[in-house]
Amino acid sequence: MRLVQALQRAASVNADGLATVDGDRRRTWAQVRDRVRRLAAGLVGLGVRPGDRVAILAHNCDFYFEAYFAVLWAGAVLTPLNTRLAPPELAFQLQDSDARVLIFGREFAETAQVLKTDGRRLVGLDPDAAGAQVHAETLIAQNAPMEEVERGNGDLAGIFYTGGTTGLPKGVMLSHLSLSAMASNLIMACKVDEDCVNLHAAPMFHLADIGIVMVTMVAGTHVFCRQLSEDVIVDLTARCGITHIFTVPAVIDRLAKHPRSAEALASLKVLGYGGSPMPMGTYEAARARFPDVDFIQGFGMTEMSAHTFLGPKHHRPGADPRRLKSAGQVCYGYELKIVGEDGREAPRGETGEIVGRGDNLMMGYWNRPEETARALRDGWMHSGDVGFMDEAGFVYITDRLKDMIVSGAENVYSIEVESVISRHPAVDECAVIGVPDETWGERVHAVVVPRAGAQLSLEDLQAHVRAQIAGYKCPRSLELHDGPLPRSAAGKILKTTLREPYWAGRDRSVS
Repeated sequence: MRLVQALQRAASVNADGLATVDGDRRRTWAQVRDRVRRLAAGLVGLGVRPGDRVAILAHNCDFYFEAYFAVLWAGAVLTPLNTRLAPPELAFQLQDSDARVLIFGREFAETAQVLKTDGRRLVGLDPDAAGAQVHAETLIAQNAPMEEVERGNGDLAGIFYTGGTTGLPKGVMLSHLSLSAMASNLIMACKVDEDCVNLHAAPMFHLADIGIVMVTMVAGTHVFCRQLSEDVIVDLTARCGITHIFTVPAVIDRLAKHPRSAEALASLKVLGYGGSPMPMGTYEAARARFPDVDFIQGFGMTEMSAHTFLGPKHHRPGADPRRLKSAGQVCYGYELKIVGEDGREAPRGETGEIVGRGDNLMMGYWNRPEETARALRDGWMHSGDVGFMDEAGFVYITDRLKDMIVSGAENVYSIEVESVISRHPAVDECAVIGVPDETWGERVHAVVVPRAGAQLSLEDLQAHVRAQIAGYKCPRSLELHDGPLPRSAAGKILKTTLREPYWAGRDRSVS
């Protein structure tokens, strides 16, 4: 289905129902659809045409939600920008996607000025967003509601940037069908209906917050907050009757330890997590703290969304504890298999690369035909994740072919960080690997051989890296080597050897 169809339905079947909550602002589905139609008309008035890319740089809020659907209503293509990126990284994505308009939140007014170029319009998402050429509220007030620009299932809906093994981010092209398939799967897995009150705990630029579409499809209620902490989550859940939260294990760990969470989260029905496996200590504490809550794990990638779910019944008391070490079973309507180096399906229990296909697949990488061809072969997405499937179809992740680290649900490509570290004057050679972290699943760990006579501290290295790329990509730990790094006969650094001491004895070799 085309994505705005979800909004059309919500306003039709639940017009007076509560659609969005953001602080003291509350709007019905009828009001939201009206505002979306007017904002879409305003974007068209700025010159946005079907297929044009419109970027959004903002924290979670109801204004973001309206802009998300207004872009789609106008027939344009969403380009959500990661709020944690450094300006040079954002500039690349805007240039690469050729975004005609940048919609920005008030917190990013200064960054927006840096990103302004001739021909790109700056739209302030908030009424007080400084430096905007026009504000969203002005466009809503000055324009009559427009009819939607209809798009087909196979039309491009959004470009979501992910890191690349070459060091440059790749724009993952997702169609209306793929995004709606992701949301539909979550509805079935979580048994979501119009009584859902969902807290947007994941950043809205990230596919982890496919709840934007899911809750709209069932005409439930969206609750937004720009800055979340465990205190805020506890207060919002108690005040708004939150029923669903999807987040990362680190947040669940803090909620389980919060002194008021057991009582304040009484309305909670589902606590979803992803990005990294749940440490058993965190799970046991959360299970004891929230005995009536259903837990669900999603595992996936931008190119193939959440392709496995470990459902609620496998988290309940009495369930097979071995299943908690898995990433779950394949989602509805998708196919997964494990293939060996020869491309043939491996027998159950044997390790190989995880490949998949289904409506959730990306259309390809934006303007990257060669990389698209390498990833999508014979209709199957080659994930780069290594694992095995048991006789019951549960998938277990054991390693990663791609040189990537998943830290706090964010993908960090080692080569990108290594490229920055290598330019530090005290560094002779370096390697970046992922090592276990109880809070973030994995952390970025730098292994460095210093130049002769040079001194290097973790703080110095972090300051150097943070000036050029996003803070979450900075090494959290540093290991100094006296001699050369281990290399293969072909001269390639043996990262498996560097990782081995950290991952020895663990159930999953990577998060």
